[in-house]
Amino acid sequence: MLKPIKVLVLGPLPLPITGVSLANQVVVEQLEQHPDYKVDVVNTSFSSFDEKLGSVSFKKIMFYLKLQVFFLKVWRNDIIYITPGQTFFGVFKYALYVIVASLLGKQIIQHIHGNFLGKQYQMLTGLKKSIFKYIMSKTDKGIVLSDSLKLNFSAFILEKDIYVLKNFVIDELFLPDKTLESKNYQELRIVYLSNLMEEKGIFDLLEALKTLEKQNISYKAKIAGNIAPENKERAQKYFDVLEHTEYLGVVNVPQKTELFTWSNTFVLPTYYAMEGQPISILEAMATGNLVITTPHAGIPDVFKNGVNGYYVVTEQPLTIVDRLEYIANHKEELQSIALHNVKQARNEYPVSKFISNLLVIVSA
Repeated sequence: MLKPIKVLVLGPLPLPITGVSLANQVVVEQLEQHPDYKVDVVNTSFSSFDEKLGSVSFKKIMFYLKLQVFFLKVWRNDIIYITPGQTFFGVFKYALYVIVASLLGKQIIQHIHGNFLGKQYQMLTGLKKSIFKYIMSKTDKGIVLSDSLKLNFSAFILEKDIYVLKNFVIDELFLPDKTLESKNYQELRIVYLSNLMEEKGIFDLLEALKTLEKQNISYKAKIAGNIAPENKERAQKYFDVLEHTEYLGVVNVPQKTELFTWSNTFVLPTYYAMEGQPISILEAMATGNLVITTPHAGIPDVFKNGVNGYYVVTEQPLTIVDRLEYIANHKEELQSIALHNVKQARNEYPVSKFISNLLVIVSA
């Protein structure tokens, strides 16, 4: 009997909840159930959430310095699977693990979930640029979410070593047909589910909702996600005046399922610099929602305007108002697009497909 392949998963896990931490959680859980793999973990999640995810603070430096002791785990694993950050510090904090793994001849897989890594490298100069390239060039296999994101690795490894792995939707969010048949498409029910960061477009959406109320356009909206301390006061001012909008805070999986089951329109007008492909868009599709978003980062690889929903212009709330007003007046089209999204998500984004494709990459 062959010994199981030992994999060290190095990256953030919930909490806080982000697209990367959720993805890593699924990788760990699925590999733990697989008889051919044995999983070890170094959880690099920094406990407090803030708007500037790439920023450096004394607390962060001390936190990541403490994590360096776990580099000893590299010795007893065959594959080092890393989901690095996309800033200099986000890459540098894994330098010890990468260097030791390389010296020991371990397979290094780096899986990035955004579209900023390549841009960050181009922005760097001097010693920092050299260090950044040295660390990333130790990668044996690079994984991105879609074809348009491959350029993030092109300065570091050969194209043949860059793999595309589509994102996924957890099983709990694939709703039964009976549940989908009972969804309400007769009133505009809007949901926003992401961290409440300015670049995610939350304030553009809230401004749009204010306009809807001024124009007496009927809607209900629910907002969910973590909020940075610096944004709380600004967001609360909107929540205080919006009569048909409710802020739910951070939601768990059952609450998320309930939220997406209730809604029929998902809005994420993101222009976040480190965006890749938000899992929340795929989750909204799986649960029978029309999607309103922006042609940003890798989103166009999984989203077609007029097919999965509609694009809006970043930082222009009136374009959101225009699309929401259109949907409110075309309920049949809303339902048709939403149900098409369910079929697409069921076909393309189950966890089983994500994991089987990941294992093909690992064993290639």
